[in-house]
Amino acid sequence: MKSDIHPKYEFVVFNDLASGTKFLTRSTVSSSKTIEWEDGNTYPVIDVEISSESHPFYTGKQRIMDSAGRVERFNARFKGFGKK
Repeated sequence: MKSDIHPKYEFVVFNDLASGTKFLTRSTVSSSKTIEWEDGNTYPVIDVEISSESHPFYTGKQRIMDSAGRVERFNARFKGFGKK
């Protein structure tokens, strides 16, 4: 591998704006905004709109589409359409 062509891989805190949860992980993304973590060290912080803590799929709060009811309503609405 060539040296000095790869991005810096370091610790970063991701801040979920929807739930307020913070994750410490490693990433190549960086930020000028920093935060002091629980271990006393200062890390760059990246604000994200949604993460596994607030996404409906992972929290179990997702909506299930009622496709059968929608089809029945459509058929009831247009049952006489096109008949003479």
